[in-house]
Amino acid sequence: MKAYVFPGQGAQFVGMGKDLYESSSLAKDLFEQANNILGFNITNLMFNGTPEDLRQTKVTQPAVFLHSVISALVLGEEFKPDMVAGHSLGEFSALVAAQALSFEDGLRLVSKRAMAMQKACELEPSTMAAIIGLPDDVVDEVCDSITDQVVVAANFNCPGQIVISGTIEGIDKACAILTEKGAKRALKLSVGGAFHSPLMQPAAEELRAAIMSTNFKTPKCPIYQNVNAYPQVEPDKIRENLVAQLTAPVRWTQTVKNMIADGATEFYELGPGDVLKGLIRKVSKDVTVG
Repeated sequence: MKAYVFPGQGAQFVGMGKDLYESSSLAKDLFEQANNILGFNITNLMFNGTPEDLRQTKVTQPAVFLHSVISALVLGEEFKPDMVAGHSLGEFSALVAAQALSFEDGLRLVSKRAMAMQKACELEPSTMAAIIGLPDDVVDEVCDSITDQVVVAANFNCPGQIVISGTIEGIDKACAILTEKGAKRALKLSVGGAFHSPLMQPAAEELRAAIMSTNFKTPKCPIYQNVNAYPQVEPDKIRENLVAQLTAPVRWTQTVKNMIADGATEFYELGPGDVLKGLIRKVSKDVTVG
């Protein structure tokens, strides 16, 4: 069975999508449509901008979404997923690719999500850090032990690789303790804020209204969602999980394991970069990753 996966924020690079734009009339039409929907020339920033341009949240999230979704749509009849999943932002890409959301609605939601998250980031200084070489339960226990600051496990990416999220003071405390407990690395990330933590609650509340007013259809295959790693096809449940995703951890390791348990033997990443391919290989060496 074929599983298609879609990356999240951080996979962007200057020049992303230009090959699609130049080689496919469908891709060109969709990129131009995106410029009109967003109200600014995102294709110029993607193709000819600077890394700093692409790091703006209002640009990054739509850019990664566009590259991912258009990569799926230009495959036409060749795109026949048995299941899909996306890492964080990538969940929106997966939903459009699986026809649960229209291209236009997906892009509008992603843009609103980016703006809401940016506003939430500005309310309190916060950040994230990658923790390498410790079991999930150890990282969870350390985060739970810090009670005077917000700090939580945010991304369970693969065995031995977890990202934590919270206030700057909370992250600094957690990194120090986790290093003492044997973490190979505890590296603060260059991000705008504490994604997938309680500090994103204002963004979740803002996004809820937009999601609830958007038309969702039953996807053509199950989507394994970040909040619980389970397959879902019910539109109302998909909506609720998308809202919860902003403040809940991305359970990517368990998502991949569940997809494999349900029959996935081939994984294909669509979008910029190949980060998810590497994570999947670390979860299982028994599947084909293309």
